[in-house]
Amino acid sequence: MKSSRRTIISPLFRENLNVALTSVRTNKLRSILTILIIAVGITALVGILTSIEAIGGSVSDSFRSLGAASFTIRSRWASSSGGESRTRVRNTPTITYFQAMEFVSKYKQPAWVSVWSSMVNGAVIKVESEKTNPTIEVLGVDPNYLLVRDYQLKTGRNIADHDLSSNGFVAIIGNDIAALFKGKDPLGAFVNVNGIRYMVVGVLQVKGSGFGGGPNSQVLIPLTNGRAVFGTATQNYRIVVMPKNPADQEHAMGEAEVLFRAIRRLAPMDPIDFRIDRANAALESMTEILGYVTIVAFIIGIITLLGAAVGLMNIMLVSVNERIREIGTRKAMGATSQTIKQQFLMESIVIGQLGGILGIILGVLVGNITALIIKIPFVLPWIWMLVGITICFVVGIASGYIPAVRASRLDPIEALRYE
Repeated sequence: MKSSRRTIISPLFRENLNVALTSVRTNKLRSILTILIIAVGITALVGILTSIEAIGGSVSDSFRSLGAASFTIRSRWASSSGGESRTRVRNTPTITYFQAMEFVSKYKQPAWVSVWSSMVNGAVIKVESEKTNPTIEVLGVDPNYLLVRDYQLKTGRNIADHDLSSNGFVAIIGNDIAALFKGKDPLGAFVNVNGIRYMVVGVLQVKGSGFGGGPNSQVLIPLTNGRAVFGTATQNYRIVVMPKNPADQEHAMGEAEVLFRAIRRLAPMDPIDFRIDRANAALESMTEILGYVTIVAFIIGIITLLGAAVGLMNIMLVSVNERIREIGTRKAMGATSQTIKQQFLMESIVIGQLGGILGIILGVLVGNITALIIKIPFVLPWIWMLVGITICFVVGIASGYIPAVRASRLDPIEALRYE
């Protein structure tokens, strides 16, 4: 019984599909315009969502590079307002080198601690006659920096303790700077950082760049050397703490706040004049923002597709009016109203799916071209591709149902007499 049912359904499906494809080929201009209308809607939907997914993945990688359980002590950068300023004069808005070093020496929790500072933003790096654009960031770091940021070395070694004690003119470079060597081994060679020569001791592994260039466009030099060569009186330092047991993050943050309040010489009633930011808290905040953006983008795409659905319905109604005699002929030859309805529905679904496939291809291209422009990894959004196909199927049925019912209810005698 089941096998016979299959043999009845399968030829009928094939016949309806052939009729739909024949109609699409016969009315090429109308079909192409309809497919393009749907494709534009799907391109908008998939393209925007692909871009957001790529950006979200890059942002997540950037924040996770800080360590899931790490936190950063940084300056608040807030000035007192009004006439009630009670902050002590010695507490400058910045975190000083000596305060950071005192924290490192006194913090006793089981954790990796790193102190770093951005020494130069927009530096130009030269290698003989080759040079970079003024977009390179020079950081003064200590030996723990690579660990807490989850940076990997492609070749060479890390900044060592003896580099700090000797104020060594050594550097770890990112991939963008290593490209200046034109395929030659940069280890042991020299780079010119704003007029100062540094010997390359390490090259960083290529990493997702996110929005700020990331490690690919950075030069890491010993913290003490950076302070001596590029440091200013208002140089600001950051302290990154990564507990060895991630479950101890809250306790470690509490101990860090108590210790740093003491280092900043804040009385118990004084307001905190620095910030402690959790890496995962920043990630959660950014993920929430991207979630809202995704919802807005989805709504915009659906509105665009509603316009496409109305356009498809109008074109299918026009198709019914143009093919009244054809419908009458088929009914006279034995086609049932159900068969006619299925044929028009199949035509609408085929047009919708062709538009959806074209829109998905264009959407993925648009989304990833955007990702390429802002230098973030390629993304293939399987979920949104499946959503796009499903939406086009629904649009095809919704747009084709009324025209299909109208076609199926035509009287064959009246249809054959239609001029």
